[in-house]
Amino acid sequence: MELYRFWYNLIGISICIKLTLCLSMTVMTITKKRNIIRVQQILKGSSRFNPFVFSRSFFLWASLGIIGGIVAGLYWIVLEFMLGFLERYQGVSVIAVMTIAGLLAGLIIHFIGNPGEIELIVNNIRFNKGQLEPRNNPSMILSSLFCISAGGSAGPEAPLVQVTGSIGSWLAKKLRLKGEDFRSFTIAGMASGFTSLFGAPLGGSLFALEILHHKYVVEYYEALIPAFVSSCASYIVFTLVTHIGLGPTWTFPQYQSHGLDDFYFAILYGMIGALIGWIFIFSVRKFKALFNLVPGPIFIKTALGGLILGVFAYYLPITRYFGHDQINEVIHARFGLSMLAIIIVAKILTISITATSGWRGGFIIPLFFVGTCLGLLIERIFPGQNVALLLVCCMASINACVTRTPISTIILLSTLTGFGHFIPIMFASLTGFFMAPKTPFIGAQLGVHPHTAEE
Repeated sequence: MELYRFWYNLIGISICIKLTLCLSMTVMTITKKRNIIRVQQILKGSSRFNPFVFSRSFFLWASLGIIGGIVAGLYWIVLEFMLGFLERYQGVSVIAVMTIAGLLAGLIIHFIGNPGEIELIVNNIRFNKGQLEPRNNPSMILSSLFCISAGGSAGPEAPLVQVTGSIGSWLAKKLRLKGEDFRSFTIAGMASGFTSLFGAPLGGSLFALEILHHKYVVEYYEALIPAFVSSCASYIVFTLVTHIGLGPTWTFPQYQSHGLDDFYFAILYGMIGALIGWIFIFSVRKFKALFNLVPGPIFIKTALGGLILGVFAYYLPITRYFGHDQINEVIHARFGLSMLAIIIVAKILTISITATSGWRGGFIIPLFFVGTCLGLLIERIFPGQNVALLLVCCMASINACVTRTPISTIILLSTLTGFGHFIPIMFASLTGFFMAPKTPFIGAQLGVHPHTAEE
């Protein structure tokens, strides 16, 4: 009996041990599988991309930028060809060339259609759900090519912004986008055109937002990422098409920081630049009133404007063209005090005549040219100034005062000049912005509906 109990207990114990081992193995297996699943989930979650990447929206923004870069590249190639052809006409013949160019541009606008100006773009973004009409593009492209290549004081940035922005609107319609998605697509198109010329994707993106501002500067902030993606794609394509190298556009003197004093000087230079900005705005308004008195169709005004601009170009060739190449020329030419003063006055007048006589083009680079001459003039009056700081602060202040784009101006100038110190430019740009006139140069920035303004 005792032997039977012994074997019975031994078998019972062995069964319990086996059950315990089996249970523990099962628990370990379940735990191991759970750990494996948890690790897989962690790896899977960490490897996921941002929702924008490989999304429909991302590819649409990038595709828009590619199209904008191609359009801008082709425009630039044609413009360079026309510039090379027409710049050969010097002396007295330049008067005839610019008069004929103005007449041709006016005839294009008269018969094909008036593409409008920057105020129309701002109003359409605000009050027309962001719709820019592409039917005006042929008129804008042809007229601006004649005006810019002949030697008008206007750059290609405004035509490119309007053309690429309207392409964005057209594609948004085809894609059946609505509301803010439609508006953002148009703004992204504008940014792609602006970036192509200046080679600053972030600056171009912010400019497309700032130029539309009313009270809070960057109002359509939801369009920033679409504009940035489109700008980057446009910049790459434009560089491939035109073979324009990377790096600063203008060769500035080397900047050496003098500490906290540079910020005080930046504010001072910004105040002087804002004063010149006021003078420019006053000049434009006076010439606009004068050209409104000229009777007849628009080609009469554009021809008259070309005649006046031709006279300026004959007596002062440095005032011809929009300043892209002339900025480097004026920096290294070592003009005297009186000549710099004459150039500043003449350039303000030529930009004003260009902008008010029906000629098409932008005024940002011409304003940078005025700022460069102003900085050199101050250095001639007060020798020993920090020339690089002086130039870039005057350029930033004038542009921020006139266009009310203080943030993008900082980034644009840093890219174009190679001036890597943001803070002094920031002080000058904000000074120009806050010292701007109450009524903006671009009237549409008031944020008032055009029909309301007329009433």
